[in-house]
Amino acid sequence: MASVRQLPPSVHLCPPSCAGDTYFVAPATAVTQGGARGNKMNRTLLTALLVLFAVSTADAANLVKTYSYFSIGGRSLEQIQAELSKRGPSVKSTGMRHPGATRMAFTSRIGYADSPDSCRIVSAVVTVKTHVILPRWKPNGKVGPDVRLFWNTLAADIKRHEDRHVEIAKDYGKRLESSLKGIGKEANCKIAAAKAREVTAKILSQHDQAQVEFDRVEMVNFESRIIRLMRYRIQQIEAGRLPG
Repeated sequence: MASVRQLPPSVHLCPPSCAGDTYFVAPATAVTQGGARGNKMNRTLLTALLVLFAVSTADAANLVKTYSYFSIGGRSLEQIQAELSKRGPSVKSTGMRHPGATRMAFTSRIGYADSPDSCRIVSAVVTVKTHVILPRWKPNGKVGPDVRLFWNTLAADIKRHEDRHVEIAKDYGKRLESSLKGIGKEANCKIAAAKAREVTAKILSQHDQAQVEFDRVEMVNFESRIIRLMRYRIQQIEAGRLPG
């Protein structure tokens, strides 16, 4: 949980001349197997508020991570695949359903110090909110050990994949927070706020490219990765380290 501290008398949030950019909400981002983006802007003037939420610089950027699940059936590999295609989360960017998805949004709260001849950013806190959607298999009746082996391997890989999307987002949240804090002194707070928007757009664009590249590599290596993971799981089962 973030701590709350009182600002010094000489420091206040961005005045009305900043057109409400004190509370800047970055574009919301949805990422899954290729990624998609949407836009959301919520501006609030906080000129009377003299407190900011601060986080430790040792692990910059807050991460909020939640999970939800969708149920699938199927008693064969083909049926499981059909269920994932039918019931998986829909992604606007591809127009398709996917076996898993991670939706995320970046929010930046920025504090400004305004003086008669300059303005500078004195604090920046970035929060990355993520929601991971995963499948939950509920077969009707008994299934063969080969099908169960395949599902356990696939489910673990889907979760790993989506959790990696979250880690990428957190990494770029740290970069965004650091970059915002690194913005130098500007002539006024309106210019400083415009610079913050420019930096945010640049970092989020880099984030999106990183997510797309991750998906591309994962797609190329999918078949060989699943086969390798299934062999490893069989070895662990034979060694008694995993249930059969």
